[in-house]
Amino acid sequence: MPAFVSLSALSWSKPDGTPLFTDLDLSFGPERTGVIGRNGTGKTTLLRLLSGELRPASGQVQASGSVAMMRQDAMGHPRDTIADLFGASAQLDLIDRAEAGRAAPDELVHADWTLPARIEAALLRCGLSVPPATPLASLSGGQRSRAALAALIHAEPDFLLLDEPTNNLDRAGRDHVLDLVRGWRRGMIVVSHDRELLEEMDAIVELTSLGATRYGGNYSVFRSRKDSELNAAQQDLAHAEKARAEAQRRARQAAERKARKDGAGHRARARGDQPKILLDAAKGRSEASGGAGTRLREARQEAAEEALSTARARIEVLNPLDMDIPSTGLPSGKLVLRLENVSGGYDTGHPVIRDLSLALTGPERIVISGPNGSGKSTLLRLITGELAPEKGRIDLAVPFAVLDQHLGLLDPDRTLRENFQVLNPRENAHMAHAALARFGFRAADALRLASTLSGGERLRAGLACALGATPPPMLLILDEPTNHLDLDGIAALEAALESYDGAILAVSHDAGFLASLSADHVLDLAEAAPPGFRA
Repeated sequence: MPAFVSLSALSWSKPDGTPLFTDLDLSFGPERTGVIGRNGTGKTTLLRLLSGELRPASGQVQASGSVAMMRQDAMGHPRDTIADLFGASAQLDLIDRAEAGRAAPDELVHADWTLPARIEAALLRCGLSVPPATPLASLSGGQRSRAALAALIHAEPDFLLLDEPTNNLDRAGRDHVLDLVRGWRRGMIVVSHDRELLEEMDAIVELTSLGATRYGGNYSVFRSRKDSELNAAQQDLAHAEKARAEAQRRARQAAERKARKDGAGHRARARGDQPKILLDAAKGRSEASGGAGTRLREARQEAAEEALSTARARIEVLNPLDMDIPSTGLPSGKLVLRLENVSGGYDTGHPVIRDLSLALTGPERIVISGPNGSGKSTLLRLITGELAPEKGRIDLAVPFAVLDQHLGLLDPDRTLRENFQVLNPRENAHMAHAALARFGFRAADALRLASTLSGGERLRAGLACALGATPPPMLLILDEPTNHLDLDGIAALEAALESYDGAILAVSHDAGFLASLSADHVLDLAEAAPPGFRA
């Protein structure tokens, strides 16, 4: 019997009691399925329910075959090793004791002599060549992610559950994940916003506030279907708005007719030229027909309002975020940034950045690439002044803003207006409200605490605070900005940057995002850039 995982009439609520899933029905077979949705729609929770880590409030989770899950954070106990991640510490210890002649004869019966080679093969498949005794704490975030993936491959589950497997990985790490996905022939459920990875899926499941919808095919097929659905939804909305307007028009006309009839009846009574019994009968018929007509019109108006509400809700789910960025006024010939023979890093005497020179002029866009550890973030810290160079000169000649993956420029304990004014001290409260409104935070929304925002809202707030001033800063520095964004957030960021007319200096491993930037130059720190490199 083929392996499967299914949810039947499943319900689950957040700790505060807010429903997340209600009567959810989903089924996954032996294929690669991508799970997408805006932040907060329950993607990671869905994986935890499928893995058995969470129990549903009601409904059932059924699985035929073994299920293994890789979390976003592959770190367990601080003293854990790679062997612990594989669940192989005891077996490896037995083999070590056996090779040293310290194992009892009855223990040797249980020794798995092929285990070290299988662990090594799984690690190599994920691009790691480290001993099983290596502490996880000594690995980078990307290396821990690779090790966790290798442990799952080693377990050979019928269903592999992956939660953002390419986060924190450099290009080589992403390629290893892509190779694994392409070669996987069992069930795989992947929560991801990585469009390159989602292109390898056999099906896409989208979670929204309206529930879950399954689409056959990869992300490109899904996106085409969604665009068609959005067009249809916009037509439905226009029809619903027209129907409501028509219902309101008819209600006004009926009210006006009734008012005219009532007025004529009052005037006839005042004149006294008709018998009272006839006037009373006419009044009774009018009230009876008027009451029936009123109820019918009210029912039609309620139906029109309900159809309109449904159409608007559908648009809300389908429509991407939208942002409006003012012009920076950056002249094409203005020097933005210059580095002359710069060396620096955190290890004095062994700088990761060596003798680097570059110049950025006007609204140019430079992408800084290279594997993890090559010095990309270090270079950004040197440029922004967080880190002093050991030698060389750095001239940053224009106002700048930094947008990183954690949106660290936002103080969670301040309101959006307060955050904006801290970052833009020359702007008054009125200007802050106007700037925040351009990014969708209108009226009282500007007074929300940053800590209460969803992922997509944090992105908009970060962009509003970084770029909402008039004029906005002429240089935008991006440090892996898409790492924790959902697909709608990435689309909104790309759209915002497309209309941004300042200079951009970007670090990212997201191939789709980098393609959208249309960079003028790429600085690859993995290569020995000559001292005279000029962007």
